[in-house]
This record gives sequence, structure tokens and C-alpha cells, in this order.
Amino acid sequence: MPSAELDPLSLSAPDVRFRPLLLRLGISLAVAGIFVWMLRAAAMPLVPPRDAWSGLRAWTLVVYLLGWSAVHVIRAARWRLLLAPLGEVGWRRVFAASFLGFLAILMFPLRTGEVVRPILIRERGRISAWAAAGTLGAERIVDGLVLSTMMLVALGLATPLDPLPERLGDLPIRVAIIPRGAYVAVLGFSAALALMFAFHIWREPTRRLLERWIGIFSEPLARWVSARLARLADGLNFLSGLRHSVPFVLATAAYWLLNAACSWVLGWGVGLEAFSFARACVVTGVLAIFGVLMPNAPGFVGAFQFSLYAGLAVFYERDRVLGEGALFVFLVYLGQMLVTFAFAAWATWGGGFVKSASFLAESADTQ
Repeated sequence: MPSAELDPLSLSAPDVRFRPLLLRLGISLAVAGIFVWMLRAAAMPLVPPRDAWSGLRAWTLVVYLLGWSAVHVIRAARWRLLLAPLGEVGWRRVFAASFLGFLAILMFPLRTGEVVRPILIRERGRISAWAAAGTLGAERIVDGLVLSTMMLVALGLATPLDPLPERLGDLPIRVAIIPRGAYVAVLGFSAALALMFAFHIWREPTRRLLERWIGIFSEPLARWVSARLARLADGLNFLSGLRHSVPFVLATAAYWLLNAACSWVLGWGVGLEAFSFARACVVTGVLAIFGVLMPNAPGFVGAFQFSLYAGLAVFYERDRVLGEGALFVFLVYLGQMLVTFAFAAWATWGGGFVKSASFLAESADTQ
């Protein structure tokens, strides 16, 4: 009888399945608790004070929701460029898998929802879940580099407070860590991009070397790792030509610039004075890199709000950050949650892709 293949993207026994999921959930809730405690200690409200609503231009919230819906669509559509070298995938399938995947990232702990998109897009004999996962790794690296570069350039064009506050809200955290973090992020994601290219170019030598090293301890494990590494490397095939890589980078830049433009409109709508496009780019970058891209709690609770407050503190005094800024933070969070759930609902019931919630059970099996 052939032995069962060890594969983390296959079904597992319930007891094995739920232990790591519960562990990740516990860690993510602890992370959320720390950030919520920091928000309370810094006097940064999750719900804005009542008087902050008086200056709201309500139509800007509608514009924000429409604009961020376009952001959501571009974010999903660009994935097709990464999948194209693996096989032809229809637009409807890409959108449905992406929208459900975005919801899973939002709801599952520590970004473990990332596994949902590869599971939903895989096709036996054409696109493996591992190759699809490789495209998502590339997507994250390009996202991080574009974002950190945008934030660094915007910091040079905007006018931060001088000197930057010594306290973030009521916490003894220097706001100067935000500009420094932009430099570190650019260097980190540049290094990650270089490693990705190196792995793509020398995939076979890398695979053989790892297989040899791991084989010292376990030959079956070495063969398993080698096979999965080869499939993962297939997800980087878009790097071999400009036909897919250049449009993907351009779509990514458009996606993040439109994201910042949405924040720009809403920032003006809540009454933040002199909230320029450059400032919106900085705030968007801080939110995305430190509040969303990193492993987080379900719903990004705590880190999402804290990173937005930190971005605003680069440009505004404490009272303004905790006044109009609190309304901005609340509406950005609410708007992004509404759009994410709305598009996931379309994918579930109207996208012609998922007829039930079985995708959640399958993805939970991979945790």
C-alpha cells in the first residue's frame, strides 16, 4: 500500500487540525489585547468623541467607499498577472477567490487566511496550491517595496511636525520612529526582492542543495521539501518576462496611490487641515506596513487603529489627532470592513464560485 503523502495543504485529523489553529488564535488575541491596552494607555479612542462628528462632510464617506471598492477590485485583478504563467484563469474565478481570500485574511488569526486563495484557485494538473502560494509571496514583497518607497518619497514632500512629538498620545513613544521605520522597510523589502530574484534564477541549485542537507537527517522529508520548493518556485515564473511583471508593478503602484487618494478625500472630509496627498501617502503606508501586512489579530483590531494614529501624529498635534483624527481612524476602519464583507458576499452567493461556506472548513484544515 503506498504511503500517504505529507502535505500541509491536505486534510488532516480534527485533533491535529485545531491545535495549531487555537494556538494561533490565542497568540493573535494576545496581540490584539496588547494593542488595545496601548490605545487605552495612549488615550486613543476606538470610537471618536461625539463632537468630532460635527465637521464631517458626509459625501466624502460615500466617495471613500466607492474609491476603496475600486482599490479592492484592482487588488484582486492584478493577481491574474501573476497566475498567467501557470495557466489561464478566468476573471470571475480570480475575483471570487480573491474576495473570499481577503475576507479570510481579515478574519483568520496571524494572517493564516493567506492559504485560502491558493486553495480556491488551484486546479488539479494545472495550478498547484503551492505555486499559487508562491505568487502571493511575490505579491507581498512587491507590495511592501512599493509601499515603503511611496512612504519615503511622501515624507520628503510633506511637512512633518518639527520637532516630532516625544510622545504618541499619552504613551512615551517617540513619533520619530515612523520616518526611521520607512527607511528600514525600504531596505528590508529591497533585500527580500533581491532574494526572490536570486531564488528564481538559481532555483535548481537551491533545491538540490536543500535536498542534500535535509537528506542527511531524513530522505523522505528531503524529497517532500524538494518537491514543494519546486512548485513554490513555479509561482515566480512571472519574473521571467516583462509581459506580466511590468503590468503587475504598475497595477500595484496604481492600487496603492488610489488607496492613498481615498484617504486624502476622507481626511479632508473629517476636517483635518492641510491633509495633503503626500500626508495621505505616509498615513496609508504606516497603516499598511505596520497595521495590516504584519501577522495580526482577527479583524486587525488594535494594530489597525494604532498605526493610523501613529501616522497622523507625524503631522498633527495631540488634540487634533485625538479629535478629527479619531473620526478618520474610525471611518477608515469601518469603510474597509464594509467593502471587504460586501465583496466577499458577492463571491459567496453571486460569484458562481462558492455555493456554501465549505471553503472555510477546508482552509481551517490547513492551519
